[in-house]
Order: sequence, then structure tokens, then C-alpha cells
Amino acid sequence: MTTLTQQPWFDAYPQEIPVSISYEEKPLHYYLQRAAETFPEKTAFHFMGKEMNYKQVYDEALKLANQLRGLGVEPGDRVAIMLANSPQAVISYYGALLAGAVVVQTNPLYVEREIEHQLNDSQAKVMICLDLVYPRVAKVKEQTSLTHIIVTGIKDYLPFPKNMIYPFIQKKNTGIKVEISYSDTLLSFTKLIEEGRAAEIPLTINPKEDLALLQYTGGTTGPAKGVMLTHYNLTVNTQQCEEWMYKLKPGEEIVLAALPFFHVYGMTTVMNLSVRMGFNMIIMPKFDPKSILKAIEKHKATLYPGAPTMYIGLLNHPDLKKHDLSSIKACISGSAPLPVEVQSRFEAATGGQLVEGYGLTETSPVAIANLIWGRRKQGSIGIPWPDTEVKVLSAETGEEAGPEEVGELMIKGPQVMKGYWNQPEATAACFRDDWFLTGDMGYMDEEGFFYIVDRKKDMIIAGGFNIYPREVEEVLYEHEAVQEVCVIGVPDVYRGETVKAFIVKKEGMDVTEEELDQHCREYLASFKTPKYYEFREELPKTMVGKILRRVLVEEEREKQSGGKS
Repeated sequence: MTTLTQQPWFDAYPQEIPVSISYEEKPLHYYLQRAAETFPEKTAFHFMGKEMNYKQVYDEALKLANQLRGLGVEPGDRVAIMLANSPQAVISYYGALLAGAVVVQTNPLYVEREIEHQLNDSQAKVMICLDLVYPRVAKVKEQTSLTHIIVTGIKDYLPFPKNMIYPFIQKKNTGIKVEISYSDTLLSFTKLIEEGRAAEIPLTINPKEDLALLQYTGGTTGPAKGVMLTHYNLTVNTQQCEEWMYKLKPGEEIVLAALPFFHVYGMTTVMNLSVRMGFNMIIMPKFDPKSILKAIEKHKATLYPGAPTMYIGLLNHPDLKKHDLSSIKACISGSAPLPVEVQSRFEAATGGQLVEGYGLTETSPVAIANLIWGRRKQGSIGIPWPDTEVKVLSAETGEEAGPEEVGELMIKGPQVMKGYWNQPEATAACFRDDWFLTGDMGYMDEEGFFYIVDRKKDMIIAGGFNIYPREVEEVLYEHEAVQEVCVIGVPDVYRGETVKAFIVKKEGMDVTEEELDQHCREYLASFKTPKYYEFREELPKTMVGKILRRVLVEEEREKQSGGKS
């Protein structure tokens, strides 16, 4: 257990949650082995009609691990995984760990340039990918260190007759007909599993030092960096999650798994937590509001970690009131700010609790969250998790800021990354002693609750005034006609920058720029009120549902350079 100095947020902790935890120093894959022993017949997941129990998942992961070793994968080698949420994603992740490899999660939406950078930076030896993305991987293979590519398809783990029908649906939806000519270096996932041995591989793992994962950041300020997360980082954060959600019962909960497993948030709060606690995951290959509503009602899902746009999508779906969502107990929202209005509407629709959490890839990812069952404050990201220390660095003095003073959040805790892969200078730049500099601007109140005002780099400086997009977005979300909003700074000849808001209107509702301007002026100082509004059918997003502010910023820059208004 960590020795912590008294902090103001300790008083908010309910008696069920310790401020410090005694952590198990085990490799991450140990929890799949334990689940297979403790809950062998318990359903590990349901996937479009296919179910597997924990014993079956563990056996298949072992088979894959032995096959990877046969392909020359040694402890510490990197194995890239480019899969949508599916049984294969779970089996591949734990199979690579059971072989002693380091997982490199790769977004299936990546284009060739991004794939090539990630594979070359990580020096991955093997990639496991979907058949749909294989053509992109094949184009860059010769420029990388890959020795083998293992290919699988969604149909491979579907029950009959869905497995026969799915390829036709896939071709209709994507226009892609997948044909693979297998060879000594291009292998079939299902054949490897069929021919594999479910034998345990002796490994010597130092959880605090050995890497389990290279998770690449979004690359918003340059090429994506590989975040080095150890087995200990990830097991600690999963154990912290278990303590925070203390009412959840091992072996009993049903988790709606719509967050992508290739994103660290879905990996920890959905996949790793479920495996640790023997939960049943309802695996969704992509976010589709109608399918999610049906799945919650059909499977009586009790836990649904998500992103704000996912909850917004459900709340604004015309079929919302046709479905019984009362099974939902708890939801932690992450990856983007949770509008207060969305929180209250979702809780009213489900009867469950929805709270905002905060973290980064570099913190495995969760560091701060509101209490699910206990005191919380609207608009706050909550209080630090057990053994996690947070303080605010004053931009003016370079020292710790006082209560209510805005500065950069700094985090110290056992879930903080080891550093950036092969980038010692970037690692040194983001640490101040043992404290990780988040790049997020926020403050702490007198009682130890934290608030994010915005990303340091997203702050708009207009006429000498600091404007935080999140504050403006919160006000716009309160308008009844606004479904989604993103605020950015655009060049202004007089003020340097000024505020522009991109708006997606709710279906069947209308609103004018003048009406939004009047609404904003009622709740914001005039210098914070948007000067420009642009209405869109949709906003650019990541697969986690996080609005891509940088894409809108880049679009505006192109307009400016092109002489457009």
C-alpha cells in the first residue's frame, strides 16, 4: 500500500472505498487464467448469437500463444492487433500476453501511412488483423518488420447460419469482397486455433517493469507516440476500477461492450475489468444506437461504460422509449467532457447512475472520477482514485496552485505510464519529478473536487482573454435544439482569435444563429459568445465517439489559406 499524505478529497470517500489499496503484483493475463478456474462455465461473452465461456476463451488464448511462439515470437516481442470488438480481439490480446509478447493495439480505421508508422516505431513482429483491413496492411508489409500476418473475419466466430450470410451483408455494406490467398507468412486465425495446443507457457514476468502494452496516442501534436504501460499499470487501474464500483458482483454483471477494445478506455473498463471479475460481455463490433438499445433490453445489461456521444446517440434515438433500460446500474463516461444535461437525461431514462471520469492513455487510463454511489458535484470530473495524487500547477508561478486557481493538472500514481517508447526526450518533457503533466487545464475546489476547463492547447486567446471551449459548449448543450456541439478558435484580424461553434441540431428541431447568440449572451460574457456558427449533419469523431476538434481546426485553416470566408 502507498503512504499518502492527507488530502481534501479523502473526506468525500465512502467507507466502502479505501484511499489506498494493497495491489496484486501479477501479470495481466493471470486474471484470464483465474477466471477460467473460478468461473469455467460462466459466459465470458455474447457476440451476435455466439457465446463462449471463460474456460473456452482461456484455452483458445493458450492455443494462439503457442502458435505465436512457433512463429518466432519471444518474450518482449511486439504483436500488433488490428481488430474491431469481437471474440478474436479478446483471444488475441490475452494470447499475445500469454506468449510473453507486448500488445500493440492498432485502430482498424488507420490508413497505410499510420499503420506503417506504428509498425515501424514498435518493430512489431506479427500482426493479427481483420480481413477487411488486410489490403491496407499488405501494402505496407514490405516496409515494416512484420514476419507474419494472421487474418480473421467477423464471420469466423458467428453461429450457423449467420456465418454463411454475413459475408454477403459485409460486401453489401462495404463494397468489399474479401479473398485471402494464405501462405507460410499469411495465416488463418481459425486454422491456427484449430491446430493449436492449449498448453501453458512458462514465463518470468516482472509486473512493475515488463511491458504489457504499447498504446499509441492520437498524434494530435505530431506522429503518434507509443505509451509504455506495464502489467502493473494495467492491473492496478483495473483493481482501482473494481474498488470504485464496489457494488458490482463478481461473476454476475453483464457489460455492454461497445467501447473499442483497441482504445485504452474500453480495454481497461470493459475488457480487463470483465475478465478480472468474471463478467459477461455483450460484445458490439461497432456503435449503433438501435442495436445498443435492443442489446441492453434483451441481455439486461447492468454496466455500460461509454463516451458522451454514445449516450447522446441513445437519448436522441426515436426508439428510446420503446425499450426497457432499467437494468442499467452504473455507467462511467470518459474520453470527452460529459454535458450535465446529458447526464441528467440518461439517468432519468435508465434509473442508473452516470458519472464522469477522467484520465489519459498515459494513466492506463483512469485517474479521477465522480463517485457512482456517493457524493458528486455537477460539472466536476470528481476526485482522485485510490493511491492517486493530483495537483494543479500554476501557469503564473510554476508552483502548486491554490483552490479555485486554474492551472495544468499533474498526476502521480501507480497507473502512470513508464514513458514513451524510444522517446526519452518526450518522456522527460512530460514529467516534473514523479508528476505527469497532463496538458489539461483545470482547478480543484476547497473540498478536493476537480474541474477541467479545457485542453491547454485548445484554449482560445481572444483580445487577451482566455476562453475555454468546454465552458461555451456546456452553455450551448443547454439549448433544447442542440444535440452536439464543438467550439474552436478561428483567426480574427482584431482579436487574434475568435470563437466559432459547430452545431448538430436534434432531429425535428430547428434553431437559428440569432437564437443561439441570444441564448449564449444570457449565460456567457460577450467575449466568450461565439461570433460564428456552422450547422452540420454530423461532427467528425473517433471510433470511441470523441469529437475530433483538430479536424475542424484543420478545415478552418484550409479555408483561410484558400481565401475562403
